[in-house]
Amino acid sequence: MATSYTSVSQRERNAQAFFPNSATHADECRFVCIYPAYINAKKTRAQGRRVGKAKAIDNPSVNEIRDILENAGLKVVAETNRLYCREESREPQYRGRVRVQLKNADGILLKEQFKTKDDLLFYLVDMIPKLKTRSGNQQQQQQNQQGGGKGKKR
Repeated sequence: MATSYTSVSQRERNAQAFFPNSATHADECRFVCIYPAYINAKKTRAQGRRVGKAKAIDNPSVNEIRDILENAGLKVVAETNRLYCREESREPQYRGRVRVQLKNADGILLKEQFKTKDDLLFYLVDMIPKLKTRSGNQQQQQQNQQGGGKGKKR
């Protein structure tokens, strides 16, 4: 059984374009991917967190990220069945990613405010705590921290 392999060197494979030549910035394959682990305060840098621990948010969801970016006027695609490669848990609350279009087909930025993925992440970190769904949770956490002393034994 003779098999023929194409002899393509590693250098030639690396020289090939990552995206097809016909793909423009408006194609979904060129959108920027954002996983909730990037801004999750409960993750370490080794587990995929990309913002500082002081700025990160406890357990952000794909829906929260999608809502904020859609409200900012960006084209967003939520992929709920995707799983971040560094995510240890396979539970549904940790699944999903958001793909965001930063540039139009001509390569011009859609919003001058969002030039890079980091700009998106810092915007998300600022806006997610302001959501109505998050405001009740923050008030409860603050009350728990203030009254965290031990009570009398009975």
